[in-house]
Amino acid sequence: CKRCGNEKQYWLQAKWQWQCSECGFRTTLRSGSMMENSNLPIRTWYLAMAFMSFTKKGLSAHELKRQIGHSRYATVWSLMHRIRKAMGNRDARYTLEGLVEFDEAYLEKATPEGLVLKRGKGSQKQQNVAVMAESTPLEHLEMGTQSKHCRYFKMKVLDGHTSAQINYTVSKNIDEKSIVFSDKSKSYLDIANYVEAHLTYKSDKHTTGSELKWVHIAISNAKRTLLGIYHKIKGKYLQLYLDEFCCKLNRRYFGNQLFERLTLAVAKSYW
Repeated sequence: CKRCGNEKQYWLQAKWQWQCSECGFRTTLRSGSMMENSNLPIRTWYLAMAFMSFTKKGLSAHELKRQIGHSRYATVWSLMHRIRKAMGNRDARYTLEGLVEFDEAYLEKATPEGLVLKRGKGSQKQQNVAVMAESTPLEHLEMGTQSKHCRYFKMKVLDGHTSAQINYTVSKNIDEKSIVFSDKSKSYLDIANYVEAHLTYKSDKHTTGSELKWVHIAISNAKRTLLGIYHKIKGKYLQLYLDEFCCKLNRRYFGNQLFERLTLAVAKSYW
């Protein structure tokens, strides 16, 4: 029970709810999940999850609104954000291990009308994002061989360009026994304190195509996806869009199983 912690409850058939035998607190089928307090039918949630998982790159709220036949854009937009939040919560349960590439990207975001924009680094149009790639090769479960493709990715929006932000991101998303590869940015000087080893390379064309190959592939794909589908994204919502992008990227070989994994993430109780 959420209120008293009692483990004995009984089912109310007429209400379709569980009721605590100790304090009488009732728990619905949606309680604790992303669907809690939502007035939308569960069928609408499943349709939204289906369309969001069946598309390789993504779709806009206007397109989903048209596909499911809903009348209000704001409701569909909010629904998609809650599903994206579930995707982020699912990936947050795991940390990157082994050989990990680390770099930063600058993604374009929407800015208020009439704002005088600064150019270059620190521009209000650019949002700093930490990009991490677990470059340990994937293993083919049936063949027992290793693939040439990268395994897992993570992208985290940063509040600034300080080393403290970088250190916090590394400590929360990368296992302490990992080996991290990055360029020689001054913000990365303390990464070695949080992992097994930290190897740096001078940033140039060769480094981009070899040592830090996968993070730059992920950055270019993310920019192309976000710009082509959503055009302009407000900074406070950018993390949700990146959560969706990384969730699909990390499960790119799941096929139709991606829908099943997404329903588990949305229905999971976070009490």
